[in-house]
Amino acid sequence: MRSRLRAVLILFLTVGLLAYFLRNADMAGVWTETRRARADLLALAVGATLMTYVLRSIRWQYLLAPIGPTRFSTAFETTTIGFAASFLLPARAGEVLRPYLLARRERLPATACFATIILERLLDLVTVLLLFGTFVVFVDPASIAGDPALYARVKAGGLAAGAASIVGLVVLFALAGHPERLGRAALRIERVLPARLAHAVARFVETFAQGLAVMRQPARLLGSLVLSFPLWLSIAAGIWLTSRAFHMTFGYLGSFLVMTLLVVGVAMPTPGAIGGFHAMYQITVTTFFAVPTDRAVGAAIVLHAISFVPVTLLGLAFMAREGLSLTRMREMAEETVS
Repeated sequence: MRSRLRAVLILFLTVGLLAYFLRNADMAGVWTETRRARADLLALAVGATLMTYVLRSIRWQYLLAPIGPTRFSTAFETTTIGFAASFLLPARAGEVLRPYLLARRERLPATACFATIILERLLDLVTVLLLFGTFVVFVDPASIAGDPALYARVKAGGLAAGAASIVGLVVLFALAGHPERLGRAALRIERVLPARLAHAVARFVETFAQGLAVMRQPARLLGSLVLSFPLWLSIAAGIWLTSRAFHMTFGYLGSFLVMTLLVVGVAMPTPGAIGGFHAMYQITVTTFFAVPTDRAVGAAIVLHAISFVPVTLLGLAFMAREGLSLTRMREMAEETVS
């Protein structure tokens, strides 16, 4: 019953976001703008987007190194499968499947591998907000269209999220410092749980903390953050190239603002980021760069396709080679969570 209610709520959210996205659009005008888009720049955007998955795989290998050796081919294939699963299956199943599949292939503890995904997300957030800070520092606010008060609120929200991400890194650093001590502390829940269950929880907590081993190596943690920059600069390049293909004139640094707000849109729990991605892109470019609505709608649809369709097709090809179906992937995600 709870899963059905959740599915209904997500459906209403998706439909509502799409309705908001298309509310002022003339579809004939959208099609005209799409036909005018430069194919050469869109091809470059596809290349930049695919490069992000190569860079993600390299960074993930670096994060996993303290746990055990991994092959690039395994990291790349499981990363691609994970993102394809998150696009096609509910509840971002790929976030669970990606470390599970890699751990199974490389014979590593799955819980520790999952911990690196949490760290990845924090590194992503810190990197995006640092790039957003670059935009704030180097772009003249006078060049931004729209309500200055709204732009001020966006900046304030970015600063608040940045502070929260730093706090999160500090907490993870504390957890990673003494995994054995953390496991012993978890055993204290024996007072309220059966001993067997308490020991299982303690083992989980200790293994999870071991997955954060990179944080006990400051140089490696810094290296992970450094590796995050080319990854997100590549994502920004895909956004900027697509926007330029649709004859938008904001500079490359402007894509940092678009990217930051797109992260908010993608965080909405809609399947394949449909609706949230589109609406946030449209809001950003029309509000802050005075882009006409039909052009913004056409660019949002194409950018979403560039961002998700190639990796989904590649992930499906890897899944087929492994003999995995979407049904089996869903079952694996449920088994892993349970």
